[in-house]
Amino acid sequence: MPNKDQHNLISQPARAGRPPVVVIMGHIDHGKSTLLDYVRKSHIVDGEAGGITQHVGAYQAEHVGAEGKKHLITFLDTPGHAAFCSIRERGAHAADVAILVVSAEDGVKPQTIEAYKNIKAEKIPYIVAINKIDKPNADIDRTKQSLGENEIYVEGWGGDIPCVPISALNGTGVSELLDMVMLVAELADLSTDANASACGSIIESELDTRKGISATLLIKDGTLTTGTVVVAGGAYAPVRFIENFKGEKITSGIASMPVRILGWNTIPACGTDFITVKTKKEAEKMVSEFEAEARRSSSKTAINVSAKKTEQVGDDKTPQIVIIPFVIKTDVIGSLEGIKHELAKIKQDKVVIKIVSEGIGEINENDVKIAAGDPNLMLIGFNAAPDKKAATMIERSPTPIQIKNFSIIYELTNFIQELVTSKIPKEYIEEVTGRAKIMAVFSKDKDKQVVGGKVETGTIEIGSDVRIMRRETEIGRGRIRELQQQKKKASEVREGYEFGTLIDAKIEIAPGDRVEAVKTVEKK
Repeated sequence: MPNKDQHNLISQPARAGRPPVVVIMGHIDHGKSTLLDYVRKSHIVDGEAGGITQHVGAYQAEHVGAEGKKHLITFLDTPGHAAFCSIRERGAHAADVAILVVSAEDGVKPQTIEAYKNIKAEKIPYIVAINKIDKPNADIDRTKQSLGENEIYVEGWGGDIPCVPISALNGTGVSELLDMVMLVAELADLSTDANASACGSIIESELDTRKGISATLLIKDGTLTTGTVVVAGGAYAPVRFIENFKGEKITSGIASMPVRILGWNTIPACGTDFITVKTKKEAEKMVSEFEAEARRSSSKTAINVSAKKTEQVGDDKTPQIVIIPFVIKTDVIGSLEGIKHELAKIKQDKVVIKIVSEGIGEINENDVKIAAGDPNLMLIGFNAAPDKKAATMIERSPTPIQIKNFSIIYELTNFIQELVTSKIPKEYIEEVTGRAKIMAVFSKDKDKQVVGGKVETGTIEIGSDVRIMRRETEIGRGRIRELQQQKKKASEVREGYEFGTLIDAKIEIAPGDRVEAVKTVEKK
């Protein structure tokens, strides 16, 4: 790693080489974080909930090549879980080179394909790392065949994609993999103008109740210095100080460096490109123009939606819809994106998930006030616990406040899926249990009618509700009060047998009519 003084750039050539930015992608649990772990000689895997990477991390590591020369490499770690599709897309967008990690035990899996599509869409060079070669079930040739079957053709198997077998756990092949990264980067001819103003991408952003809003930036070109202002979409931040990925304060940030900036006016959207300007006035003007354009776009969308609704007027059938309201707070904006991506997959015609409020940072007083106003609302925290004031409000609330906290995304989504299922309104239907033809009418006294008939299908039971049918059309309803078979009292009469019965019904029953015994059951 370069020391802090090396970041002070005095006289640099107009364009100079810069370290490659490498994104590590692949299916969940194929060893992406373990590979980074080995490269950086740290232990991020132990710190991840459930061993799953749930944010984009940006780190720098030093690699000593085969020739003994030191190389600096920037790594982006992206989550493999299906929920974080948009985060992986951002990682591929920001990178110069990709490493596609594939397990030698499992071969190509769904997120392997998705990662490959992201890499191809961004048109960046990539290397395949066949990981877990130390495992007993590892089969490198079978994995290469699996890659070929999915149109990923590695060297020696009909293609020119570099392929390096590795064990991220014990380091076998990792040095050769990094040598290959440097070779691919060299061919890409990466360069930067150190005298230009910094520009790049927002990698992650978060809210700390004590420090305010911070964002991780990846500088792709130029030099970031204090005294300038960073602008990203509708957000800006005066650069008062700069932190490197270790949290150390540095005087300037150079190309390919991940840096952290605090003091944003609002949370910058992840994946947004940033530029730097000299003054706050310039930044405010750019933000104002961005917001005006966003309002114009929003207005057009609203008009289109309104037109569609107008076309749909006339449908009087309004199904019973249950709304489950949530307030969702997460530690960083990438987590919020992942959760919303997963919740969008939970589709139920009669139950709707409604996010009343969302944000990053701790659960605060305002969140609790929203929850207190609706007994059906639930507070969901993802690595975001209530702050002290919010915790006190929850404890003293006269009405119980529903609150849940999670650290693993699929546990959160499973919980909400189960909640949605439990809220589906019950539907009831009538089930015909027996059908009989009326052969004779013996007497009628007000609503009580004594008739005789024969069961055609099913069973006729005492106490059953019946539909009175004439020429297959329902003409009225009644109830079986008494039932006889062969002049003896019976509780039921089965198919093929004759019976006598007292039916309580307002409609007059005639010979040739049919009665259908029905019961109400819950619709499955």
